Amino acid sequence: MKMTRLAIRSYPGEAPPGARDRILDAADEALGTVGFKHMRIEDLSRAAGIAKGTVYLSFPSKSEIALACIDRMAARVLERMRAMAAGTGPVEARLRKALVERVLIRLDYARTHPMSVDEILAAIRPELLARREEHFAAEARVLAALLDGPGAAETARAMVVATNALLPYSLSVHEMGRRAEIARKADRVARLVVQGALSHPRRRSA
Repeated sequence: MKMTRLAIRSYPGEAPPGARDRILDAADEALGTVGFKHMRIEDLSRAAGIAKGTVYLSFPSKSEIALACIDRMAARVLERMRAMAAGTGPVEARLRKALVERVLIRLDYARTHPMSVDEILAAIRPELLARREEHFAAEARVLAALLDGPGAAETARAMVVATNALLPYSLSVHEMGRRAEIARKADRVARLVVQGALSHPRRRSA
């Protein structure tokens, strides 16, 4: 599988990829059970079956581990969006599916550790927001390639912004539990933004 910059960030003396993935698996589990605040490096090393020092070979801090978990999830989002964009069928349907998918993958991920969403945001807000901008920009590029015309980049970015209102950090824990309702809302928003974009005079004349 082709890996992207979103999927892996390297650090000096990084441990083998297998160890890194085990650390992230353990971190995802910890975020769902004890939360970010109480997640400890020694517990992650034990769960991953590696020495505590090996964890620090891959990640300089607990914050970087949490960010890497989010990066890994965002890489899955991007992979799914690319697969949908490369599929068959009308461009409108592929755009809509990609927009809904970017919401639902994040929702399913956050629902496994809802209390960690606010904790991570509070602890490492600047780093997290910067990382999100990278993720969103990469996703917008996938949509822009599908639009492929005048103003495609600007339109794709607007599509991302419009569906961001349904992402987990914009929802309460109670709202995150309503997956079917969020899926319906995401589909309605996606339909509106895609139809609006494709019916724009500038795009019709392209």
